[in-house]
Parts: sequence; structure tokens; C-alpha cells
Amino acid sequence: MQRLTVPLTPTRTVADYGEPFIIAEIGANHNGDIEFAKELIRLAKESGADAVKFQTWTKTGLFAREVYEGNPDLEAQIDQYALSFDDFAALKAYADEIGIPWAATPFTEAEVDFLVHELDVPFIKVASMDLNNYPFLAYIASKGKPMVVSTGLSTLAEIDRAVRVIEEAGNRQLVLLHCVSLYPPRDDQVHLRQMDTLRANYPYPVGFSDHTVGVSIPLAAIARGAAVIEKHFTKAKDLPGWDHAISADPEEMAFLTREGRRVWQALGDPRILPPEDEAKKRAFRRSIVTARAIPKGTVITREMLTLKRPGTGFPPAALPYIVGRRAARDIPADVVLRPEDLL
Repeated sequence: MQRLTVPLTPTRTVADYGEPFIIAEIGANHNGDIEFAKELIRLAKESGADAVKFQTWTKTGLFAREVYEGNPDLEAQIDQYALSFDDFAALKAYADEIGIPWAATPFTEAEVDFLVHELDVPFIKVASMDLNNYPFLAYIASKGKPMVVSTGLSTLAEIDRAVRVIEEAGNRQLVLLHCVSLYPPRDDQVHLRQMDTLRANYPYPVGFSDHTVGVSIPLAAIARGAAVIEKHFTKAKDLPGWDHAISADPEEMAFLTREGRRVWQALGDPRILPPEDEAKKRAFRRSIVTARAIPKGTVITREMLTLKRPGTGFPPAALPYIVGRRAARDIPADVVLRPEDLL
């Protein structure tokens, strides 16, 4: 299966085992405060994130009334955290101003239209909750934007159908994110090897949407070739709100972006190639060396030879061709054997 690449922004194309594209998921961590949201965008950029992401939900667009009816505290929190289209436009403008890509997760067709036609976002993120919302997937796919789709809560059959729906809508700019929709999951619930299952079944880049505490698990995902990492982001973990406790703070995000790129660079090339530093190779390898002084004319035996550094002479594999030759001159002990030493 030929692996595909996906251009997520005008300057970044993502691929399996390519440089990881790290999304700081601000989500609702702005707590309904647009100035705080701008601060989070700035902190994400300073921490080295490749993009920031928000969620454009509204109370009436995402929640049935029964979710909050009779629970005034929850309703007040939902009302507080919901931002308007004008707010999101201002946040996108601010992100553009400071130079970090801005994207979002929509939950209605109107939000999709706003993100695509009004804000011209570089890509659309689809939440795990909508992976089996096939009409919605088809609508998003029809817009022609790259799609980053989380696969939490899903069976392989549901993922199959979602991919097929997106492809049938004419969109093959797709990134699949392995995701565990627990907040947070235990380490033994993360199952990073499911990234390999996604790769085995689909030609699209595979990444990881993380809900664990800390950044060890997303670093492990990068070591498994994750094309994209999505990590919740906050200014401080002890802030009131839904996701702050499982989010990376600026120090953790900076560590993730810095060390994640080191991990990616260390993955290197799967092909076994000659080392770039031939001089070091020669210094570290062994050569055929005289184990004793060998007089001129002597037939050389195996006992007269040993193998030592440096690797600047005959390699060990040449032993069968050296034994039985005659010494062309007196050869001192403990020297690298040279072609001119042999008849």
C-alpha cells in the first residue's frame, strides 16, 4: 500500500515518520475569555506548537436541552465557555498576526461553512464523537479541506465506513488520529500499537490525539511514527474548567515540541547504509595485524596473525587469502599488515 502525504498548511505536509505536526488543542480552555484565548495562542506559539485548535460548539448546536435542563451550574458553565463566530474570527486574525496556523473542530454544518468560507482554515478537525456521523463527514469532506479525524469510541468497521464516506465525497486529504476518549486514560488503556493497525488498513498518515497526563505518551507516539500529535493546552493545570488538568502547560508543550523533534530526527533511515564518517568507521573497525615478527620469505600461518584496530588494513574477511602467502620483507610484530608486505 502506497503511503499518502497530506498538506495541512501551506508550508507543512505531514507523513508517517515525517516531522511531527504538533497541534496545541486549546478547545474550551479559554473558559469563555477571548483575551485569555489570545494569551493561550501566544503561549502555544512560544512553546513551539505548529498550530492551535479551538472548538466552535454552541449550547444549542451541540447539546440537547435535557443535558443541562435542571442543572443550572452546568448550563451556566456552557453559556460561559461558548464563544461567538465574531470571537472566533478575532482569534483567527490574532493567530494570523503572530504567525501560527489556526484551526477548529466544528459540530454543525453552519460552523463548517463559517470555518471554510469565512475563516478559510487550513484544515478541519473532526472529533471522535462525530466519526459515525456519516452525513456530517460527507458534508465536511465535500468542502475539499484536509481533514484530521479522531477515531476514539470507534470500531474498525465504523472507521472503515467513515473513510469510505470521506473518499466517496472526493476527499483524500485525510489524517487519522488514534485516540482514547477517556480523560485521562490509564497508560495500559492507550494502545499505541493501534496506530499500526490504522496504517495497515489505510494509506493515510496516522497520528495520535492525546488525553494522558504529561507528555511521555505522545513522545512514544512520535517514536512510532506519528504524523500529527494533538495535545490539550492550558496556561495552568489548576485552572477551573473541563480539560485543564489533563492539558500540557507551556513548559510541557515546549518539552514535547523540542524533544519530539529530537525523537523524530533520531528515527533516521530504516535502510542500513554505509556510515557518513568513513574515517570513524576505519578507526573503529579491525584489521589483520602481525601477532609476532615474521622474517622475509616465511610462509604466513594463522597463528602469526591477530585482529586489532584500526580498520585501515586488510579486513578480517581477508584472513583466508593472507594465510599461505609469503612475507615479502621482514615484518615487525604488532603492525597492520599491508599489501607490500606480501608476495
